[in-house]
Amino acid sequence: MTLATDPFFDAAIAMARKGRAEGGIPIGSVLVLDGEIIGRGYNRRVQNGSAIRHAEMDCLEDAGRRTALDYRRCVLYSTLSPCDMCSGAALLYRIPRIIIGENQTFRGPEDYLRSRGVSLQVLNDPTCIEMMKRFIADNPELWNEDIGE
Repeated sequence: MTLATDPFFDAAIAMARKGRAEGGIPIGSVLVLDGEIIGRGYNRRVQNGSAIRHAEMDCLEDAGRRTALDYRRCVLYSTLSPCDMCSGAALLYRIPRIIIGENQTFRGPEDYLRSRGVSLQVLNDPTCIEMMKRFIADNPELWNEDIGE
Protein backbone atom coordinates (compact mmCIF):
# COMPACT_ATOMS: atom_id res chain seq x y z
CA MET A 1 0.00 0.00 0.00
CA THR A 2 1.33 3.44 -0.90
CA LEU A 3 0.70 6.45 1.26
CA ALA A 4 -1.35 7.89 -1.59
CA THR A 5 -3.93 5.18 -0.82
CA ASP A 6 -3.32 5.07 2.93
CA PRO A 7 -6.73 5.08 4.67
CA PHE A 8 -5.26 6.95 7.65
CA PHE A 9 -3.95 9.75 5.44
CA ASP A 10 -7.31 9.81 3.66
CA ALA A 11 -9.00 10.16 7.06
CA ALA A 12 -6.80 13.17 7.89
CA ILE A 13 -7.77 14.80 4.58
CA ALA A 14 -11.44 14.11 5.34
CA MET A 15 -11.03 15.88 8.67
CA ALA A 16 -9.43 18.90 6.94
CA ARG A 17 -12.37 19.09 4.55
CA LYS A 18 -14.82 18.86 7.44
CA GLY A 19 -13.15 21.78 9.15
CA ARG A 20 -13.25 23.88 6.00
CA ALA A 21 -16.92 23.02 5.43
CA GLU A 22 -17.62 24.46 8.91
CA GLY A 23 -15.90 27.72 7.98
CA GLY A 24 -12.61 26.83 9.63
CA ILE A 25 -9.05 26.26 8.52
CA PRO A 26 -8.59 23.10 6.39
CA ILE A 27 -6.08 21.14 8.45
CA GLY A 28 -6.85 17.60 9.63
CA SER A 29 -5.16 14.99 11.76
CA VAL A 30 -5.57 11.42 12.98
CA LEU A 31 -3.73 9.45 15.62
CA VAL A 32 -3.17 5.77 14.88
CA LEU A 33 -2.31 3.12 17.47
CA ASP A 34 -1.50 -0.39 16.30
CA GLY A 35 -3.30 0.09 12.98
CA GLU A 36 -6.45 1.69 14.42
CA ILE A 37 -7.50 5.32 14.50
CA ILE A 38 -7.89 6.33 18.14
CA GLY A 39 -8.25 10.08 17.61
CA ARG A 40 -9.48 12.40 14.88
CA GLY A 41 -9.30 16.15 14.77
CA TYR A 42 -9.29 19.26 12.69
CA ASN A 43 -8.43 22.89 13.22
CA ARG A 44 -11.32 24.30 15.27
CA ARG A 45 -9.88 27.66 16.28
CA VAL A 46 -12.58 29.54 14.37
CA GLN A 47 -15.49 27.25 15.27
CA ASN A 48 -14.64 27.10 18.99
CA GLY A 49 -13.09 30.56 19.39
CA SER A 50 -10.04 28.68 20.64
CA ALA A 51 -6.41 29.74 20.88
CA ILE A 52 -5.10 26.16 20.82
CA ARG A 53 -7.46 23.92 18.85
CA HIS A 54 -5.11 23.16 15.97
CA ALA A 55 -5.83 19.87 14.19
CA GLU A 56 -3.19 17.86 16.06
CA MET A 57 -4.27 19.23 19.45
CA ASP A 58 -7.91 18.48 18.63
CA CYS A 59 -6.91 14.97 17.57
CA LEU A 60 -4.99 14.32 20.80
CA GLU A 61 -7.95 15.60 22.81
CA ASP A 62 -10.24 13.24 20.89
CA ALA A 63 -7.93 10.31 21.65
CA GLY A 64 -8.39 10.92 25.36
CA ARG A 65 -6.02 9.85 28.10
CA ARG A 66 -3.52 7.24 27.02
CA THR A 67 -0.54 5.59 28.65
CA ALA A 68 2.99 6.63 27.78
CA LEU A 69 3.49 3.21 26.20
CA ASP A 70 0.45 3.74 23.97
CA TYR A 71 1.76 7.06 22.66
CA ARG A 72 5.14 5.50 21.90
CA ARG A 73 3.41 3.09 19.48
CA CYS A 74 1.40 5.78 17.70
CA VAL A 75 1.69 7.45 14.33
CA LEU A 76 0.36 10.99 14.01
CA TYR A 77 -0.96 12.00 10.59
CA SER A 78 -1.39 15.68 9.75
CA THR A 79 -2.30 17.31 6.48
CA LEU A 80 0.11 20.18 7.23
CA SER A 81 3.53 20.37 8.86
CA PRO A 82 2.87 20.70 12.62
CA CYS A 83 3.55 24.09 14.21
CA ASP A 84 5.68 24.61 17.32
CA MET A 85 2.74 23.96 19.66
CA CYS A 86 1.64 20.75 17.97
CA SER A 87 5.21 19.54 17.56
CA GLY A 88 5.72 20.15 21.27
CA ALA A 89 2.72 17.98 22.10
CA ALA A 90 4.10 15.18 19.92
CA LEU A 91 7.44 15.48 21.70
CA LEU A 92 5.81 15.59 25.15
CA TYR A 93 4.02 12.31 24.50
CA ARG A 94 6.97 10.86 22.59
CA ILE A 95 5.00 10.04 19.48
CA PRO A 96 7.72 8.46 17.35
CA ARG A 97 6.40 9.03 13.83
CA ILE A 98 4.56 11.80 12.02
CA ILE A 99 3.23 11.58 8.47
CA ILE A 100 2.91 15.10 7.03
CA GLY A 101 0.64 15.86 4.09
CA GLU A 102 2.61 18.90 2.99
CA ASN A 103 5.14 21.49 4.10
CA GLN A 104 5.12 23.82 1.08
CA THR A 105 2.62 26.35 2.43
CA PHE A 106 3.88 26.13 6.03
CA ARG A 107 6.81 24.36 7.60
CA GLY A 108 6.94 23.75 11.32
CA PRO A 109 10.07 22.81 13.28
CA GLU A 110 10.71 19.61 11.33
CA ASP A 111 14.48 19.67 11.81
CA TYR A 112 14.02 20.00 15.55
CA LEU A 113 11.58 17.08 15.62
CA ARG A 114 14.11 14.96 13.72
CA SER A 115 16.88 16.02 16.10
CA ARG A 116 14.73 14.72 18.95
CA GLY A 117 14.33 11.32 17.27
CA VAL A 118 10.92 11.73 15.62
CA SER A 119 10.64 10.04 12.23
CA LEU A 120 8.96 12.35 9.72
CA GLN A 121 7.63 11.51 6.30
CA VAL A 122 6.63 14.50 4.19
CA LEU A 123 4.34 13.55 1.32
CA ASN A 124 3.84 16.95 -0.33
CA ASP A 125 0.47 15.65 -1.44
CA PRO A 126 -1.08 17.80 -4.21
CA THR A 127 -4.53 17.72 -2.57
CA CYS A 128 -3.17 19.10 0.70
CA ILE A 129 -1.05 21.74 -1.06
CA GLU A 130 -3.96 22.97 -3.19
CA MET A 131 -6.37 23.01 -0.24
CA MET A 132 -4.00 25.22 1.79
CA LYS A 133 -2.97 27.48 -1.10
CA ARG A 134 -6.61 28.18 -1.88
CA PHE A 135 -7.44 28.82 1.78
CA ILE A 136 -4.45 31.13 2.34
CA ALA A 137 -5.21 33.13 -0.83
CA ASP A 138 -8.86 33.54 0.18
CA ASN A 139 -8.25 34.14 3.92
CA PRO A 140 -4.81 35.71 4.50
CA GLU A 141 -5.74 37.48 7.76
CA LEU A 142 -7.24 34.35 9.31
CA TRP A 143 -4.26 32.28 8.20
CA ASN A 144 -1.77 34.76 9.68
CA GLU A 145 -3.73 34.71 12.94
CA ASP A 146 -3.57 30.91 13.03
CA ILE A 147 0.22 30.81 12.65
CA GLY A 148 0.87 33.76 14.95
CA GLU A 149 1.87 36.31 12.31
